[in-house]
Amino acid sequence: MLTIERQEIILSLLREKDVVKVKEMCEVTNASESTIRRDLTELEKHQYIKRVHGGASLLKKKREEPSLLEKSTINQQEKSVIAQKAASFIEEGDSIYLDAGSSTMELIPFLKDKSVMVVTNGIPHVQLLIEYGIETYCISGKAKKDTAALVGTKAVDAIKEYRFDKCFLGINGVHLEQGLTTPDPEEASVKQTALAQSQVRYVLADPSKFGEVSFANVADLASVHIITTNGLSDEQQENISKQTTLEVVPL
Repeated sequence: MLTIERQEIILSLLREKDVVKVKEMCEVTNASESTIRRDLTELEKHQYIKRVHGGASLLKKKREEPSLLEKSTINQQEKSVIAQKAASFIEEGDSIYLDAGSSTMELIPFLKDKSVMVVTNGIPHVQLLIEYGIETYCISGKAKKDTAALVGTKAVDAIKEYRFDKCFLGINGVHLEQGLTTPDPEEASVKQTALAQSQVRYVLADPSKFGEVSFANVADLASVHIITTNGLSDEQQENISKQTTLEVVPL
């Protein structure tokens, strides 16, 4: 197999699964680990990918925002495990803010037996919350076409009318120096407002989000508790834990 053919297969795998381990690349291409690692070095040099612990992920543009449908098919198992852990922190009678996005949507089924009140800016979230019989408030705002999130000044003003025991946010980037980031400044403003109105703040982030930096800053790592799954290197876990509370849930 030619190098260019093998590298195209690697990129194709990454488009399908977002994060792919070196072992899987070896199996699919019938190449050795050393060959795959040389390919990854070359692809990273040309800014097609970024190396992660034991594998690689596609390098996304800072303002690139996948659709909610695309997000919902990526790392679904990790998101479900993270959501279940997040739900364990919710107590009876809590008022919570549930951010738009695929990670937070996974949390909803775990709320069905809890007596809670939920405020959200996620349009699909509202329907699912109602189906599970959960008391729900939907804020106003401008609806984003791709992510079905309500954003803008009206959304920000609406959130300011509430006080939350806990908020649960999705995020696009978790970085040691740059903190929490997202591609859209309007979504960043909504997230910032929800954080300001909440007593305890959680971010749900699968391992592919770590090391990523998007266009708009949301907050420093120290301002939130981060829930993720195993998949980070020991060094990543140690460095992040120095700045904030990191909850790592085994798959």
